[in-house]
Amino acid sequence: MTNKDKATTGLQTAVTILGKWGATSEQGTAILRVSPDSYARAMRHDPEWQVNLDEDQLTRISYVLNIHAALRLIFDNPSNVYGFMSMVNHNEGFNGRSPLEVIADSDLVSLRET
Repeated sequence: MTNKDKATTGLQTAVTILGKWGATSEQGTAILRVSPDSYARAMRHDPEWQVNLDEDQLTRISYVLNIHAALRLIFDNPSNVYGFMSMVNHNEGFNGRSPLEVIADSDLVSLRET
């Protein structure tokens, strides 16, 4: 598997997870810092399509995958695994916003801290 294949698969997986979290395409493109076209193509899982990603984009994908893995460790119930990111959170750093809102509206630091 080439680096381009890995990047494409990673993006497709992250987009699938973001969709299960309830992210809009606008939120997804902001979180992953990809174009709307790349996001849409990743959603379709087009087998003929490949994407080149920079280190920042790969880091963002890694954070999404790691957040998902952590949620799967914390929660047994799939509705919590996928629903937690869209739930209002009053803990420090979230201030009544959902984790999804925080990572969509903020920079890489907020994504890492989430």
